[in-house]
Amino acid sequence: MLCPLMERTLLVCLFCLLSLAALSQPRRFQSEVDLDQFIQSLFAIQGEDINYEDAYESLYLLYTHPLDLNRATYEKLADLYILSQYQINQFLEYRKRHGELLSIYELQAIEGFDLETIYKMLPFVTVGESSFAADTRSLWQKIWHEENRYFIYRHARVLEQQRGFQPLSPSDTLPSGLPQTRYLGSPDKIYMRFRSSHLRDFSIGFTAEKDAGEPIAWNPARRQFGMDFWSAHAAVYNRNRLKAILLGDYLIQAGQGMLLAAGFTIGKGAETVATIRRSNTGIRPYTSVIENGFFRGAAATINFGKVDVTPFVSFARRSANVNFTAADTTSDVDIVGEAFINSILPTGFHRTERELNAKNAIRELTHGITATYRSANGNVEVGGTAMMTHFSVPIRPLNRIYNRFEFSGTQNQNIGIFFSYNYRNFNFFGETARSASGGIGAIAGFVSSLSAKVDMAMLYRRYERHFHSFYGQSFSEGTRPINEYGTYWGVKIKPTLRWTLAAYYDLFRFPWLRFLVDAPSTGHEWLVRLTYQPNKKVALYAQVRQETKGRNLRDNTTTMDVVVPSVRHNFQLNADFKAEKIITTRSRIQWSSYQQQGGALTQGLAIVQDLVADLQIAKISTRFALFDTDDYENRQYVFEKDVLYAFSIPAYYGRGLRNYYMVQFNIGRKTDLWIRYAFTALRNQDTIGSGLDRIEGNRRSELKIQLRRMF
Repeated sequence: MLCPLMERTLLVCLFCLLSLAALSQPRRFQSEVDLDQFIQSLFAIQGEDINYEDAYESLYLLYTHPLDLNRATYEKLADLYILSQYQINQFLEYRKRHGELLSIYELQAIEGFDLETIYKMLPFVTVGESSFAADTRSLWQKIWHEENRYFIYRHARVLEQQRGFQPLSPSDTLPSGLPQTRYLGSPDKIYMRFRSSHLRDFSIGFTAEKDAGEPIAWNPARRQFGMDFWSAHAAVYNRNRLKAILLGDYLIQAGQGMLLAAGFTIGKGAETVATIRRSNTGIRPYTSVIENGFFRGAAATINFGKVDVTPFVSFARRSANVNFTAADTTSDVDIVGEAFINSILPTGFHRTERELNAKNAIRELTHGITATYRSANGNVEVGGTAMMTHFSVPIRPLNRIYNRFEFSGTQNQNIGIFFSYNYRNFNFFGETARSASGGIGAIAGFVSSLSAKVDMAMLYRRYERHFHSFYGQSFSEGTRPINEYGTYWGVKIKPTLRWTLAAYYDLFRFPWLRFLVDAPSTGHEWLVRLTYQPNKKVALYAQVRQETKGRNLRDNTTTMDVVVPSVRHNFQLNADFKAEKIITTRSRIQWSSYQQQGGALTQGLAIVQDLVADLQIAKISTRFALFDTDDYENRQYVFEKDVLYAFSIPAYYGRGLRNYYMVQFNIGRKTDLWIRYAFTALRNQDTIGSGLDRIEGNRRSELKIQLRRMF
């Protein structure tokens, strides 16, 4: 009689033989992945308020250092956004029953793992990777010899002259009689990045950037140190009890992200079930060039058996326009009024004198602690967070009625608790928190697999109008967890291997006023996507989405603003086709409509054709798009391929065409070169853009060059 280990070995050999047979067929295992396409598959509607750079960073790091399935936890598997609750449970149960996997092909033996799922997983997972932390070399030797060690230099420029770079003339005056401003720097946009990292062991790196119009200068008095923005970090992981320690710029993900959120968050998207839940992943380096929303200081995670404790501290500067209250004019002494700001500036631009004066003008101190308990079997997770944020200058929002419950003052404290519980094919999760104002935020829900073919999710959130969380990014209709109540339902049905139906319905209301909504309001949103994938080379989908929200009536002639329902529809038809080895095409038609109650119906349309040719010496990508939109409400966002770690999601607005060409060269084994040229041409327009970005003419073009050197 064969021993269990020999039986498993023979079983794995059988699967390998079957896999070799499959390799001779059109459908085959392939470890390469189009990360752009993978990210697009998660976001149902592209928009400008999503941090795609962070999404790409997270996935690319996982792609270069795949997750070891023999050490993967529930949280890590859920973070792939590929597996259903049923599949995760089946995998963990299989590993518990049979021990570590012997081969990647053993996934075929797990109930619920079809070939399509395995194809999606392969680029991000591995089996049998040796523990890098057990390497006997010193940390410096591992950093120096790490394969994932590179330097990137990127240079981009708009080829037409924008108004902000033109010389001043006598006619360039404001209505007040003062001269117009101009950008202080060159029109070049420069980006540099170095990183050496190995997943779950160490990471060091820096990022530097200057936007077009920002000067390169060394003036410590004005907080100018060459490039406009610098970011750096150094981190080590898994050193006995010390699970992580990081110095520099970082983020923390705890619970459902109500107080501490890190990494890319998707929320409502084409993946209608798995993405509504956040994973408790802890500390991670910050490598983006978005100049706010991150910590700058130190953080560490220390393990005490089943409990992880993470203290953190941050000393960061934020950009803001500092104002002063009126001084006491009755005194003989020259007294300056009290300093205050209306808000922290989110743009990160420092191109003019006014913008430079606002750069890093205030100090922010944040410190706190988060702790998490995990049961031995991983089914129970309970934790809490306490933190405080202090500003050197008080925040006083503009005196608008919709700002009445916004944060005001210099200090905010938050305290919260969170949980996650696995029961069979259900995962229940939630978080509740309180801010210094007394406002409460709460979120709770579940993701589940009702069967091997049906997944479902539900989420309820309640964010009071005076709940304040500066670093939270939990599930919400708005961009922040404040002034919102809502319930979300999502379902995903896969009746056959070729067909998938995904849908969600979200009902929400806003108990207080919002910008351009001068009354409490309600709304709802639903989406349906039907996908047909007859084989690995062809993928088709049709999608429809409707969003109804209250907004102030446009062109209102009464003395009081009137809030009326505004309905937006989005439609998409998409076809992807991959020819053998070389050619990949993507065709898309998307259109939209927008109408306020009692108003005219406006529409927008975009027709997009992409082509990618993967040659041996170069990879060529191009797009030709036509668009026609009635107004700004119907602008069409369409994801574009760009150079590594960069994203382009322009708004197609007006009537015209969009075209880009990108070539990637492999110069030897360790050097890559990207050249990208893109332009937009509008019809029936004499200018493009506004303000200092305005271009005289109907064409805007950009050239971008990037070089990556691996060490």
